[in-house]
Amino acid sequence: MRRSHLNTILSGLLIAAMILWLVVPFGMALLWSLVDPSQAWSYPDILPPKLSFERWRLMWETTSLSTAMLNSYSLAPMAGLGAVLLAMPTAYAFGRLDFPGKTVWQTVTLLPLIMPGFVTAIFFASLLISMGFFARYPAILVGHIVMLLPFAVRILSVSFSLVRQDVINAARDLGASPVAVFRAAYLPVLKPGIFAAFLIVFILSLEEFALAFVVGSPDFTTIPTILYSYLGYNFIRPNAAVVALILVVPNVILMLVLERLLQSANPAGVSGKG
Repeated sequence: MRRSHLNTILSGLLIAAMILWLVVPFGMALLWSLVDPSQAWSYPDILPPKLSFERWRLMWETTSLSTAMLNSYSLAPMAGLGAVLLAMPTAYAFGRLDFPGKTVWQTVTLLPLIMPGFVTAIFFASLLISMGFFARYPAILVGHIVMLLPFAVRILSVSFSLVRQDVINAARDLGASPVAVFRAAYLPVLKPGIFAAFLIVFILSLEEFALAFVVGSPDFTTIPTILYSYLGYNFIRPNAAVVALILVVPNVILMLVLERLLQSANPAGVSGKG
């Protein structure tokens, strides 16, 4: 009985924490984004005096939001695809091979993750200037791939390590070609990891601000650069709420998809012994 009551209390606390952490901020952002420009929302009003989608229309028509969305949502999938493809050889080596200094190299691969974003962005921008490369879109794309590559390497390394050697040997003994071995033994196990790595890089590329700001400013805009501009000196809360929802809501949906993909990664089921 005591354990049942304890579980009930803990479940209630978890639900309350989720409401405070997710529902309340989303609700407040939604309300602020619907505040009509003709009537401000201020103390002591508990709710906005007038709700409308006028703020969304104005943001779309009077700012570069449409261009920023096009930039962000074209950069992110290409960054995800590029990071996954470039991470494959390194991930295979970390997941399937044994060689001297393997642990050290795995640690070195993850070291860029601890570097502050602006430090990396400034170094990358100075490198591009020294090379005489001023094309902002490809520069930011390459920067996103390089910055987010460690995430893809880490996820795919785990996926490669889960591939069963006996399945590989069985496919080879049956005369399968290298391509057929990959399709039969590797691909079923790697597929959730590939999608997970792609989505992680996709989401992080959408949210990346430092590199897009340092390299792309002032002509090249993304959703985060517009959002931070409304959170700066001229703080406009309703406009920032509109951009924040455009940035966050798709990411939440993608994270739910990612969670489903990670739950489907069952090596036992893939190997036929589930």
